[in-house]
Amino acid sequence: MQDQTSSPLSAEESEQLLLKDLNEQQKVAASHGSGPLLIVAGAGTGKTTTLTHRVAWLIHQGTDPRRILLLTFTRRSAAEMLSRVSSCLQRMQRQAAAGGRQGAGSLSNAIWGGTFHAMASRLLRQHGKLIGLEPDFTVLDRSDSEDLLDVVRAELKLSTERRRFPLKQTCLSIYSRCLNSRAKLQVVLEEVFPWCIDFEEELKQLFKGYVERKDRLNCLDYDDLLLFWNALVSDESGARAIRKQFDCVLVDEYQDTNLLQSEILEHLCPDGTGLTVVGDDAQSIYSFRAATVRNILDFPKQFSGTTTVLLEENYRSTQPVLDAANTVIAEAKERHHKELWTARSTGTRPQVVSCRDEDEQSDFVIRELLHHRDKGIPLKNQAVLFRASHHSLNLELQLADRNIPFHKFGGLKFVEAAHIKDFLAFLRLADNPFDMVSALRILMLLPGIGRKRAMDLTDGLFEADGNFEKWASWSTPSATKEIWPQFVGLLKHLAELKSNRQGESSVPTELDAVRKFFAPIVEEKYPNARERLLDLEQVVHISARYPNRTDFLTAITLDPPSSTQDLAADPVLDEDYLILSTIHSAKGLEWDSVFVLHAADGNIPSDLSTKDEKQIEEERRLFYVALSRAKDHLYVIHPQRYYRSERRSFRDDYSFSQLTRFLTPTARACFDWRLPDSDDVISTLPAEDPVRPEIKPLFNARDQAKSMWD
Repeated sequence: MQDQTSSPLSAEESEQLLLKDLNEQQKVAASHGSGPLLIVAGAGTGKTTTLTHRVAWLIHQGTDPRRILLLTFTRRSAAEMLSRVSSCLQRMQRQAAAGGRQGAGSLSNAIWGGTFHAMASRLLRQHGKLIGLEPDFTVLDRSDSEDLLDVVRAELKLSTERRRFPLKQTCLSIYSRCLNSRAKLQVVLEEVFPWCIDFEEELKQLFKGYVERKDRLNCLDYDDLLLFWNALVSDESGARAIRKQFDCVLVDEYQDTNLLQSEILEHLCPDGTGLTVVGDDAQSIYSFRAATVRNILDFPKQFSGTTTVLLEENYRSTQPVLDAANTVIAEAKERHHKELWTARSTGTRPQVVSCRDEDEQSDFVIRELLHHRDKGIPLKNQAVLFRASHHSLNLELQLADRNIPFHKFGGLKFVEAAHIKDFLAFLRLADNPFDMVSALRILMLLPGIGRKRAMDLTDGLFEADGNFEKWASWSTPSATKEIWPQFVGLLKHLAELKSNRQGESSVPTELDAVRKFFAPIVEEKYPNARERLLDLEQVVHISARYPNRTDFLTAITLDPPSSTQDLAADPVLDEDYLILSTIHSAKGLEWDSVFVLHAADGNIPSDLSTKDEKQIEEERRLFYVALSRAKDHLYVIHPQRYYRSERRSFRDDYSFSQLTRFLTPTARACFDWRLPDSDDVISTLPAEDPVRPEIKPLFNARDQAKSMWD
């Protein structure tokens, strides 16, 4: 292929122009040849910059952008990278002769870029018939998958009053873990779900029925997308068909991949030619999704001849913050050795703040973040991080009392909210009339229809080969009679639009028709109806980005927005707001000031993750992620007392906690120790657990009370 970005510049000048903003390690990585490449990118070292310049370099060297596959973990990451690739190429074009060549933007748009699951969906719709898969399959999100599993479980009569069968959420987690970890059911039950081990045979029966039902309904769940992609490339004829499409495969956040994804890559690039992976083993924190740090640690063994490039120059944090993070991760049992450094050599030392209890912890955080705000750091440039979502509840109450706005990450995703799932179910059912889960969901929203009637109607629709005319002749109960013709007419109209692709409709028009029908139901069945109706309008708005209904439903299932902030403007009306986030949700982000709550053993590391060394190591990496989010100011806060609670009420008795085990004596040397009610640093953090000195009483009130009776 002729170089689309050719110019009067010499080859050497052109290359220098493309790479001029990179440091030496980044240049080596971006301009690497065709052999397998592992880029170990420490926190804040310009991972995205390096990977995008790598893509731009490949195109500059003559690789057809249509033959580049860029795999990420979020749609937003892929979009950002492709935008940056365009910027790199456009910068070169501005200094080149322009005579009628393809534009840089169209070059980057030709790249196959997206999440693993989105690319799997696209490739399966293109090549799925090679493995017996119809291309118009529906993708189930996790909640719908749980509901379908529950239907199969009920039909098989696996849940009885005599035995407490695992909940549908647990069943799906077991199923997902088996697929993504490539492990036998018995092994998964023994290692991860030991309380379910007595149900091994019943679970096998359930999962077999679940797979058969998905086949009958022409549905794939989230895990099936990878499973079927792997099946496609495991067969040599299927592998050849996919390999013919791509010369280069690049993977972002490789430390977050699971064994199934690793197998897919090995089938795509058997000898590693054209394969580039980027990641940081120190930030591998998703084993609960079956991700394994072994993928990035063992990559050089898996692909012989791998070139490993370490990115160690940090552009985010001050050196004191990096010293603390480096020292914590240095205790890891196994890792790619790197030492982060920065040109920002000066800065305040991180602090461990010893508090009496949660109340004092919350009070300290609020006073300190407001102090930083007064010094010119907006609230939204500050973050409070915690291991588990409930760890911030005390702080949230105090923030609300003081009228300090905040936005919390790490809770329920926007499209998992009931009113959004109900709304989208109309479109899902019209797109695939065999989608039993969506049919049951929307039928039971209607007055006069319970689960038994909904099941009968769903079975009837299946027998009618998905023709909604079958429902038009149903003898409705009196409660449903008024709304039923409008309901069936809406579904028939939406189904006809899909079959008649020349129809003068669009996804927003279709969704708006659903919204008008659904709005009275929302007002009747949901609290806070006004806010929920605004959410529906936002969904209609975002659907305008998609050319058809199937693409929209697939995209919003595979990469759902976390909240309405992803669809609209700011999450609150205030001009400024604080960020609260679980550490998992904070990965990849950065703030000027970071407060890490509950740095006590049992919270960091979680007491649920201390049963084996692998989980402890992941908890260490999680703590490292929290520390490395800070640019300038880092506070690690340790409440010494935890009061016992029963049914949301607190008792007077309490227990003492120990400072997190990850702050070893060596790591403590990188921190200062202070008390929450003083701006003064008491000392460098002692090697032993710091114990807050007792306050010397002014007088003994009990003695005074006793003296009244002398």
